[in-house]
Amino acid sequence: MLDVPKADRKAELRRTLLKARQSMSVRDWREKSDRICSHLQTSILFAQAKTILAYFSFRQEPDLSPLFANTKYRWGFPRCVGKSLHWHIWEPNDNLQIGAYGITEPHANAPSIDPIEVDLVLVPSVACDYQGYRLGYGGGYYDRLLNSPEWFAKPTIGIVFDFAYLPQLPIEPWDKPLKTVFSETGLTQKD
Repeated sequence: MLDVPKADRKAELRRTLLKARQSMSVRDWREKSDRICSHLQTSILFAQAKTILAYFSFRQEPDLSPLFANTKYRWGFPRCVGKSLHWHIWEPNDNLQIGAYGITEPHANAPSIDPIEVDLVLVPSVACDYQGYRLGYGGGYYDRLLNSPEWFAKPTIGIVFDFAYLPQLPIEPWDKPLKTVFSETGLTQKD
């Protein structure tokens, strides 16, 4: 296994985990997603936040949409622009569009969010490991975001299903560990 390049190991792991995720029944997916939402609502990081960046579920990612109706929070969602994520405020009655890669996103004219306003980032993940590292889809969008100076210190929570919470992922020098990880069994915090 050591002679297989990290990129190849990541790609194979990504394929395996996405297949497992997409093979979940809708009932199982909904139940596990609802448990993640319940755990998030009892989290101190979540409760203390005012502006939270999230995502719209794609390819059977954990669905956090039951949380978005809570107007106690200001919600932000990403729009893919070139190789970057641009963040916009979204409210439950706002229109959405299908953007890059078939992902639901706010319209370009939706109000932008300044990084200084953000209290918490909920990060979609194909997998996370016990050290807080994540495996995404391979586009590097969140890696670039979380390594940029204005985002570097923001609290982050990786969102995964339990089967994708692994002891260790292959990591690259640009990978930045997330502060915490949530699955349907609750919160984990790296040391």
